[in-house]
Amino acid sequence: MICVAVANQKGGVGKTTSAINLATALAATGSRVLLIDLDPQGNCSTGFGIPHAERVRTSYEVVVTGAASIVDAALATKVPRLDLIAATVDLSGAEIEMIELADRTHRLAKALAEAPAGRWDICLIDCPPSLGLLTVNAMVAADSLLVPLQCEFFALEGLSQLLQTIDRIRSRFNPGLKMLGVVLTMYDRRNNLTEQVAQDVRAVLGEVVFRTVIPRNVRLSEAPSYGVPALIYDHRCPGSEAYIALAREVIGRLPRIAQAA
Repeated sequence: MICVAVANQKGGVGKTTSAINLATALAATGSRVLLIDLDPQGNCSTGFGIPHAERVRTSYEVVVTGAASIVDAALATKVPRLDLIAATVDLSGAEIEMIELADRTHRLAKALAEAPAGRWDICLIDCPPSLGLLTVNAMVAADSLLVPLQCEFFALEGLSQLLQTIDRIRSRFNPGLKMLGVVLTMYDRRNNLTEQVAQDVRAVLGEVVFRTVIPRNVRLSEAPSYGVPALIYDHRCPGSEAYIALAREVIGRLPRIAQAA
């Protein structure tokens, strides 16, 4: 199973929206997808319409207490071939609860290693907007990292901090961690600043940046309130079409998925 962490320590960059819709698009191509909500806000779970009453075994039990396995916690979603491990506010205390554990940085990696071979083709991890222990667990468990980056003035400042964290994770815990790519989000063609930021990011990072950009789109914002991904809410809206295009690029950068699809 290929594991991709969707991470950015800055909030409001479209990270959860990207995780939800990219997972949906990948499942639509035939891949068996596991999406792990590792954010205490649980927005990813809400985006799939999972009520709190059904969040009995969650990523908290998988990562923090070890009371549930990956298979036990996985919930089937409305999207065929897409399973979700939900999150609750219990995760908000994870940093304190795990600090004394000897394997605190490898809890998620160990849980994923115990998943049955062939159950899922790809795992996406929706990380919290911080560089704490939960995000470190995701990076240690992941093969690669996908970074949503909002097209705004301070975008590159936060990215440099994230890249430094990735280097530390590689040197200490996961030397095989790769950068899958940076995806530009909340792109507004009517705004000159947006285009300037996009050009600056591409000038600095080059081919690491995906060709596909995710536009500002009302449908992407509306979909979570209906408990479905935007690709189901309105598959013809510009936002949905952009995530379908992004999925194609992701598959192209993950040859093993391309071969299996």
